[in-house]
Amino acid sequence: MRPITSLLAGTALLLLGVGLLTTLIPLRGHALGFSTTMLGALTSAYYVGYFAGTFALPPLIQRIGHIRAFAFCTAAVACLVLLHALSSNPWFWLLLRLLAGISLVGLYAIIESWLNAQTEASRRGTVFAIYMMVNLGSLAVAQQLLRIQGEPFVLFVVVALLVCAATLPVVATRQAQPGLNPVPRLELKRLFALAPTAGAGALLSGLAMGAFWGLLPVYASGRGFDLTQVGTYMSLAILGGAALQWPIGRWSDRHDRRLALAAVCALATVLALLQLLMPPRQATMTALIFLYGGLTFAVYPIVVAHLVDHLSPEELLSASSSVLLIYGVGSAIGPIAAGALMARLGPGSLFGWFALTQAVLAVYAAYRYWHFHRTQTTEANFRMMLRTTPTAFDMLPDTETPTEST
Repeated sequence: MRPITSLLAGTALLLLGVGLLTTLIPLRGHALGFSTTMLGALTSAYYVGYFAGTFALPPLIQRIGHIRAFAFCTAAVACLVLLHALSSNPWFWLLLRLLAGISLVGLYAIIESWLNAQTEASRRGTVFAIYMMVNLGSLAVAQQLLRIQGEPFVLFVVVALLVCAATLPVVATRQAQPGLNPVPRLELKRLFALAPTAGAGALLSGLAMGAFWGLLPVYASGRGFDLTQVGTYMSLAILGGAALQWPIGRWSDRHDRRLALAAVCALATVLALLQLLMPPRQATMTALIFLYGGLTFAVYPIVVAHLVDHLSPEELLSASSSVLLIYGVGSAIGPIAAGALMARLGPGSLFGWFALTQAVLAVYAAYRYWHFHRTQTTEANFRMMLRTTPTAFDMLPDTETPTEST
């Protein structure tokens, strides 16, 4: 564990800043009078940049090395964050979010390729699990930083400080810098031929989770929560995802993943409808969001586990890149669609969007389960995860990592 401690420390600091920024952007935009549609577009722009950066940043990392690329990207993110405090123009913010997505995906790719290179094959699963817990834990703790009082720009300064601090343990490490494997070729047609439920699950999960990250703080604020309460509300949603992913995933290991996916999405639909239809009492809302977060955060890893079940190890990297692309498309569309819905019908309709996307996936997964028998081709176990970059899949023990040519 010692060789990767500095990387995990840098990751924790980076995600504390990014987690705070993810919630701060919609809240501050709402306070500045941005329309709900524009608030959704800000999240969509981030995911468009994230996807573009997946292909644009690796050549830079290869050319200047991991440490200098990490310093370059963190400096870029810090500058972009501070620029939010200097302007209230929503179109300028849209550009900033696009550029932030490009820069952040470079940081995640650096961290994940470095972790993979420093980890023995026999320990990759353990390191991957620790990395995901650092992700979820940092994102949950970050929401509590909304308690910091001061002028509106203060929280942007806090984000920039945390992002800059993330460089300290990384640039101070004496570990050798690894190479960076090329992004595998995308094969969408083959993905849908081999595991159509994985493709549909990635798209619908992206539609829901893009809106979750971009608009849930606006929903909570519209229900009368102050900044501190919004932070607690978001923390509980993330903690629910951390607490319930593992038991749900282990249950999915003992059943057909499509049946597990249908059950999880059906329960998530019920919880979303309860949040939509019940009176907006804070105690009820916080209890429901913990359970809803636990269910909805489990959808994407079940999708990936289903993919692993039916692909050979050498196909997994290209297929996982396809899943990430589909999820990214959904994440870019979801906030705009949900934002337009909220602008027309009010904040509560966000949970109508969640219920719709989860219900469609539940019905599709159940249909595939009842009408198409599948035989599992590999023995794989569920693993907790968030959507990061294709490089993260190199750490999965089930994956055969391509050897770099010299």
